[in-house]
Amino acid sequence: MVARRGRLSGASADSFGGYRARLVEALRAKGIRNLAVLKAFAETPRHLFVPAAVRHRAYEDAALPIGNGQTVSQPFTQARYLELLRLRGKEKVLEIGTGSGYQTALLGTLAGQVFTVERVRSLAEAARQALLEAGVRNVSVLVGDGTLGWSAYAPYDAILVAAGGPDVPPPLLQQLADGGQLLIPLGARGSQTLTLVRRVGAEFRQLPVAEARFVPLIGEHGFDA
Repeated sequence: MVARRGRLSGASADSFGGYRARLVEALRAKGIRNLAVLKAFAETPRHLFVPAAVRHRAYEDAALPIGNGQTVSQPFTQARYLELLRLRGKEKVLEIGTGSGYQTALLGTLAGQVFTVERVRSLAEAARQALLEAGVRNVSVLVGDGTLGWSAYAPYDAILVAAGGPDVPPPLLQQLADGGQLLIPLGARGSQTLTLVRRVGAEFRQLPVAEARFVPLIGEHGFDA
């Protein structure tokens, strides 16, 4: 686990600022309107979160491979996720599927604290290093089964799942705060429906948002490896 306080710092001091600005304009052109989300993309150095072999493509609005059969999602997809959560800056957020750590860094600029779980140790370690280089200080990383959540720091104001599962893992519902929101792709391998779950007391209300295609959610309450 790594835990650091504070937020993104020094990211705009690199030579990629112009590329980030063009990415922000591309997101705006596709309908992203939340100013905080656009600002997060403008400030977060995506090139630190992709392998050197594809770094020249870091600011394309495209998914990119990061190894172990995983990808860093298309920025537009991530921007839509983040808009739906409507974070105000003080929330405690759980992310399932750290991947490269890029979405984690975006969350770090939008929320108060971020706790993220990654089942692949090599990805988690690479993400820790990238987050350190990016100056992200309010993120904690755990290697483990994301379908079990991270109960030690529950409840969470928002939970973001970056993989598609057959159902919402019960531990994640238990760890969601009253009034909180959980965003997860639900369905079969390779084809899901992005679903927003809102907790109202003991009730969980599901709202289908859009068709989606994510890597499978592997774990005790997901798919088998």
